[in-house]
Amino acid sequence: MDGRKRVEAAIAMGVADRPPFGAWGHTYREEWSPADLAAVTVERARQFGWDFVKFQPRASSFAEAFGSVYKPAGHRLKGPVLESEAVPDLEAWSTVALVNRKALDDQVDSLHMVAKQLGFGVPVIQTVFSPLTVAGYLVGKNSSRVVRELRKHPDLVRPAMDRIAEALVDFSKRSVAGGAAGIFYAISGYASRDAMPEDVYRELVLPSDQAVLGALPHEAWFNVVHLCGSKLHFDLARDMPAQVVSWSIHNLGTPTLSQGRALAERAVMGGLGQRKSLLYGPPTEVQAEARRAIADTGGLGLLLAPGCSVPPRVREINLMAIGEAVAA
Repeated sequence: MDGRKRVEAAIAMGVADRPPFGAWGHTYREEWSPADLAAVTVERARQFGWDFVKFQPRASSFAEAFGSVYKPAGHRLKGPVLESEAVPDLEAWSTVALVNRKALDDQVDSLHMVAKQLGFGVPVIQTVFSPLTVAGYLVGKNSSRVVRELRKHPDLVRPAMDRIAEALVDFSKRSVAGGAAGIFYAISGYASRDAMPEDVYRELVLPSDQAVLGALPHEAWFNVVHLCGSKLHFDLARDMPAQVVSWSIHNLGTPTLSQGRALAERAVMGGLGQRKSLLYGPPTEVQAEARRAIADTGGLGLLLAPGCSVPPRVREINLMAIGEAVAA
């Protein structure tokens, strides 16, 4: 039994011999080189026995593609350092355009290397930030500013988001052509009551989400919508075309895995605390958390994973514990 068959069974709301599992986290030094990123991704996938790989590109690459400038921090625990933002003021929204295609090309190339080396039995999905998430990066990850300007000046911000969406559709299609089984569509904190009311999200943001997800090729069979944050507008998941929904069950105001599965009417990904059990352990707590996730869902429609990216200082022994739990 390989990872692909386990993922296919989970997407069909069943379970094979056991639930599939995987994890992901930034490797800040390697992320600046497509070859190095591919090598460390393959190494980790094999070391920890992942059934699927959520490819973890350099997060700033999406902002770099539209004109923001970043440099390496030069430290394995520190992410890219912002040097200049693409949208320093309100008027700059009108000039947002894809100006650095290589920033995204590198992620397609790196994923292709990973998919080729891991082979058919381990599906790899490409990370794709939502248009609003990218827009937030273009103002220096100032989420309150981007939401404020979107709500006050939708005539300026929404056309920019449309242009971002067009580039993300192209990026997604090229990733699938390069070997991706689908995409991990990340909405970073905006589908939350802390960011905006649900009706505002549906009016101003959801159309851009649907534009990206609805344009995926039929070869993309393993697509995940990731709702990052607390106090989620979880009902939005039903209106986003994807096979799986991902979130952190440990955040305030989020459903359990079984509740989320019923609400979204699709398979679920998560269950493990990326900033608790996986980071601090001990391995027995990781294993207990995995068993609780399986018990909550009966293992049906479950892809066992962290609720979000695992910090780079995670101990390998805690990552190993995931596979040990599902194999028990």
